[in-house]
Amino acid sequence: MSSSTPGTPLHPIHPWRRYVALGDSFTEGIGDPDPQQPGSHRGWADRVAEELAHRVPDSEHFSYANLAIRGRLIDQIAAEQTTPAIELKPDLITLCAGGNDVIRPGGDPDAIAQKLDDLVGNLAASGATVVLFTGPDIRDTPVMGRIRGKVAIYNENVHTVALRHEAVVADLWALRELTRKEMWAADRLHFSPTGHHTITAMVLETLNVPHDLVPLEPKPPVPRTWRQAATEDVLWAREHLMPWVLRRLRRQSSGDGLSPKRPLAEPMFGHPMPQGADSSGS
Repeated sequence: MSSSTPGTPLHPIHPWRRYVALGDSFTEGIGDPDPQQPGSHRGWADRVAEELAHRVPDSEHFSYANLAIRGRLIDQIAAEQTTPAIELKPDLITLCAGGNDVIRPGGDPDAIAQKLDDLVGNLAASGATVVLFTGPDIRDTPVMGRIRGKVAIYNENVHTVALRHEAVVADLWALRELTRKEMWAADRLHFSPTGHHTITAMVLETLNVPHDLVPLEPKPPVPRTWRQAATEDVLWAREHLMPWVLRRLRRQSSGDGLSPKRPLAEPMFGHPMPQGADSSGS
């Protein structure tokens, strides 16, 4: 007779026991505030870790660390997060890096991809499964839509890097649901809880991990008049766009002075989650 808890698989349905997430605000979880922990963020990486932990015989044997910090450029991710990640001895690593570099004026997607290639080579040498991300299709987003071509070039380079190092690609560009308005946070730069949930399901499917996540179908928005839409755009530009532009002109980052929200690989359940950073910034 088995003493396992009902609903717990007798055999693991995925091979990973130690997951480390690297990156910037996307992986930190900005846009997905955790209502149970004011000031902290959940995000797709936390959500993926929860699902992976639930799907092993004993969730205490699954550990997760998140080293991502908002605003980080690819050189900073390589310098600050690579060694700590490898020292945690993960068997699964997710990496989303280069996006902040690509969107900067003069960002060269080919030069950035070369840095990504070096970074992924170091991570893959650890023996861990490495998951990379393409950028989403930003065609219909304000301001960002004009650099759609650069993002597309970078995405092709991401696929090339993945082939070179036998990494897995989680394809945000192909996730057409992300073109819907409700997938984006109020700042229009980060994903909303709905967006993070949708990305979680895609990542699990990319890893061939079964899940029971149900696609969210929020109610359609109430139609707006052109005057309401214009007013909202003005407010968005004042509260979100201009501070973002000014930080880049001053070569400042919203992540300056912040530490990773989850620097140690710890069990997902049985221990409290460390507090994340505050919800300000981008």
